[in-house]
Parts: sequence; structure tokens; C-alpha cells
Amino acid sequence: MNTIEFIFEQTRPAVHVRLRGELTELPALWLRERTQDPLQLDSKTQQRLFDSHAIDPDIVLRSVEPITATQAWLEFSDGHRSLYDCSRLGAELSQDDGLPTAIAWDSSLDQAAMRFHWPDMAAPTGFLAALETYLKHGFIILTGVPTASESILEVASKFGYLKETNFGRYFEVYSRPDANDLAYTGVHLGPHTDNPYRDPVPGIQLLHCLINETSGGLSTLVDSVRVVSELAATDPEGYRLLKDTAVKFRFIDRGTELVSHKPIIKTDAQGRTLGVHYSPRLDGLPLIPVEHMKAFHRARQRLGQLFCDPAYEIRFPLRAGELMLFDNSRVLHGRTGFDHSEGRRHLQGCYIDLDGPRERYASLHLQPETEKDAA
Repeated sequence: MNTIEFIFEQTRPAVHVRLRGELTELPALWLRERTQDPLQLDSKTQQRLFDSHAIDPDIVLRSVEPITATQAWLEFSDGHRSLYDCSRLGAELSQDDGLPTAIAWDSSLDQAAMRFHWPDMAAPTGFLAALETYLKHGFIILTGVPTASESILEVASKFGYLKETNFGRYFEVYSRPDANDLAYTGVHLGPHTDNPYRDPVPGIQLLHCLINETSGGLSTLVDSVRVVSELAATDPEGYRLLKDTAVKFRFIDRGTELVSHKPIIKTDAQGRTLGVHYSPRLDGLPLIPVEHMKAFHRARQRLGQLFCDPAYEIRFPLRAGELMLFDNSRVLHGRTGFDHSEGRRHLQGCYIDLDGPRERYASLHLQPETEKDAA
């Protein structure tokens, strides 16, 4: 975390903060909303006991009385007076959410470091290591998962909260007649994200192998954070179009039609790439001026080429008892083709919400070290 310095000015009442070499005055309105007065802030939940939306937008600081380098009494024009410990404002000012920083990866990734033994998840230290790796890289592979049907649901509940869809609580992945999705055939599946036609899109996907008697059907994964950074560096205008232009995604099944409009590239408030909504089987070119459409299509085409470039892809067989868990927006998944006449290949899949691993990680970090070691 960057060092934060607070500067209290008394002559003209003001609170300044120096962060990343820049000096910024904290507005009185911003400070008033963040009062630490125990009569206005619940000590247990840290939720406000007053309506901050009712604060006068023209509120000003009347006085600043420093106590320490980070503490001062602040009095506002609405008569409110409170002792502020400004160090408690550090997390908001630094924009550090306390989670591991994402690490972009390509085909050189050490795949062995992504693998964890499912029985080890019973110990907080083992579970924390798996969560940290997932939050950094967007995926992990679990080994030693029982191959009994629905074992995936136990893993899902360990990492988060199950998201049920029209496919059910979980879905079966094997070749079948009259398949309503190409995943249920033996054909090659290029890199894609699941269900971009939903709102919200499923956050995390789990795929658990129960049986694999085929020589093909290798699982493939690609990190969109790494690929999008390459696109942004080589085609900034194309990157902007894919980030700012909404695309229609559509899925049709018996009695079901789902449609959503969203950009292909997904970013956060700071402009950092979070992932993509990408499925060449389900999207459609937006109706925009033809020159923009051509530029959009060229950028989309280039993005697809990068996703398929072996320099960015890892591939591996998902064997019986192995389960991969991945961020459905950040990490694109696919599969090489296979011949189902060689033998059976049966996977079960499900979705969980994106915030599950983040919550589990934060909760484990709040545990005293003695509890982690004893468990």
C-alpha cells in the first residue's frame, strides 16, 4: 500500500492528503459523510445511523484541531463536531481492496503451481493458498475430488454460492443427440466465456471430470487480461471500440430466449481489464456507421486471433477426479475435439457468484493466526 500523509491546516480549515506524490484537499462534504462519531456510526457494522444523502452540498469545515499526525477534531458548518482518525480513511484513498493483485499470464505459466488437492481445502492454510492463487490468476485446478455424481456441488459451496440457471443447479457435459449446445458434442470448442447473453453473467464456472476415456478433449484456458493488454498496445483504437461498444448476445432453446447487450471488453472504474464477454457463436455485429463497423470487426477479429495463439494458451487433459474452477469473464475456456467412440467422457459443471472466493479470502484473513494453525 502506498504511504499516505495527512496535513491539517488550521488557518483556513482544511484537511489535505499526500498520496503518490500528489497533494489533494479532502472536500468537507466527503469528510462529513465519513464521520466516525459513535452516535452517527454503528460500531459493529460500521453502517451510518444518519441519512448522508441529506447533508447540505455546500457544507464547509469551520475548524480543524490536530491531535496527532493522523487525528484531529473537525467541526462543520452544520454544527457537527467529531474526532477523526484519518488513518481509517486510508483504504478508500489508496483504492486497495485488500485482495491479491491480478497477475497476467500466458503459455509459460507454471501449471503445477495452479493445482491443489481437494482434501487439503479442509485446512484454512490450504484453502487460503488456493484462494490466493485463484484471485491472482483467475483459475485453479483441484485434484482428488470424488467422482460421485454431484460432488461438484460440495466444492461449489466451499468456494461460494451456487447460481442456478435454465440448465439447472448443475449441468452434464457429454455427447448427446439433439444437443442444445455445442458443448454437448465432440467438436472442437474455441476459447469463449459462458452465457454472455445473461445479465448478470455467471461469475465463476466449475467443471468436474467424472470419466475421461478419450485421448482428445484437452481443456484449454487463456487469460484475457494478458491478451487484452496486447490488443491495447498494438491497436488502441480497436481496443477502445471493443471496450465502449455494446454487442447483442442471444441464446435460443426450447421455450427460452435470452438476450443481453454489453461490450466485449469488461473494465473496472479505473479502466483495468476485468475480463471479456466473448463467444463467436452467440454475438452479432452492432449496427453502427460502416467504417466504425469495419474497424470494430477488425479489432474483434484480432482479439480472436490472439485468443487462439498458442503463445497465450495452456492446454491439459482434465482427468477423472480433477476439477477446474475459473473466473468466467477473465479466463476463456475451450476444448480440443475428441472421438467419443474411444470411450466415455463425462463432466459435470455449475456456476457460482463472483464474490464467493473474495468473501472467503477476506474471512480467512480476519481469523487470528492461532485459529488458522489449529484448524
